[in-house]
Amino acid sequence: MNLEYFIAKRLITGKEHKISISAPIIKIAIAAISIGVIMMLIAIATGVGLKYKIREKVTAFNGHVQISNYDNNRSEVSVVPVSTNQEFYPKFNDIKGILHIQAVATKGGIIRTEDTFEGVIAKGVGKDYYWTPMEEYLVEGKLPDYDGVLNSDVLISSITANRLKLGVGDSFFTFFLRDDDTNKIPNQRKFNIVGIYDSGFEEIDSKYIFIDIRHIQQMNKWEDDEVGNFEVFLQSFEDIDLKSAEIYNKTISNLNTTTLKDKYYKIFEWIGLFDFNIALIIGIMVIVGGINMITALLVLILERTPMIGILKALGSTNWSIRKVFLYNAAYLIGIGLFWGNLIGLGFIFLQDRFKLFKFPNPEEYYIEYIPVHINLFTILSLNIGVLFLCLLMLLIPSYIITKITPVKAIRFE
Repeated sequence: MNLEYFIAKRLITGKEHKISISAPIIKIAIAAISIGVIMMLIAIATGVGLKYKIREKVTAFNGHVQISNYDNNRSEVSVVPVSTNQEFYPKFNDIKGILHIQAVATKGGIIRTEDTFEGVIAKGVGKDYYWTPMEEYLVEGKLPDYDGVLNSDVLISSITANRLKLGVGDSFFTFFLRDDDTNKIPNQRKFNIVGIYDSGFEEIDSKYIFIDIRHIQQMNKWEDDEVGNFEVFLQSFEDIDLKSAEIYNKTISNLNTTTLKDKYYKIFEWIGLFDFNIALIIGIMVIVGGINMITALLVLILERTPMIGILKALGSTNWSIRKVFLYNAAYLIGIGLFWGNLIGLGFIFLQDRFKLFKFPNPEEYYIEYIPVHINLFTILSLNIGVLFLCLLMLLIPSYIITKITPVKAIRFE
């Protein structure tokens, strides 16, 4: 039998443990651990949740990697077409981890109504377009279907619809500038609204409308096999840099690849700060919890000084006695972890299910409610890390046991 564990267990289960002088301090230490764990779980869940949600929204409109021609065009409008006669299209079989690839094209235009007008970027998509990410953001109507003959169905954002005072079933005219110099009369197209989306990402929602890509091909006088660029969706966002390099090596020399992080580098720099904030909160909470446990341990040692003297007189080593108190401290930390996880994970579940807390200024965070995301590995890593670091911090104060002499300890009151 583990003697140190047996003694520690008797100390914990003894009645005098609950009514001792150290009881209030022990409760405070347990509460500090619990509150710290709650704060760390919430910080991780909200920080990671917000980061993932923003990434999902940007990805839904752009894919993870874009393949386009090398040119000097820095706008979001397609200028030089790319042929769809590529080895990687419509299936990118040479590289693992690619979920989908689609051909798109964009063209700037102006929506004109009787009362007002609005500048937009028409994103031309075809039958290969990956609509699944957009289904979450559809708030009215339906998603357009471009699988058959050329049609004038259009999907617009709620921001654009509200500004133009339009709804599902309404029609509007859009004017597109010509790229050639021979005719200055703009192209005019009439579109019918079949759906309205709202991603909460105002920077994107205020720009894009979705139309049949064949409209842009006709206006730009492109062939049927010419598009603006390709968008590639990956199975994992974490592989974006690696897969982008692989895609670049698998394409012909006149094609370039751009990652989502390059296109929206400011946004990804901002959400990259979330990791630092999470690490800072975890560090502070571990230090606070560790200091409270150190205080509790010192009080326990002071209260049990006569016992320490007796154990030393009976031949116990300093390390053996230190282990008794470390077992005791581990038990107290375990109680704090239990209640912290119970309350923290309960809060995260309620927020994920019922969206109880919302941002006061959702336009700054691109989402209305506070998203949460956490996985089992993170929970286990956090608990093991807190337990290990707190016990590591307790090794130094437990060294005071080595300075206690049996004679003085037995007489201690």
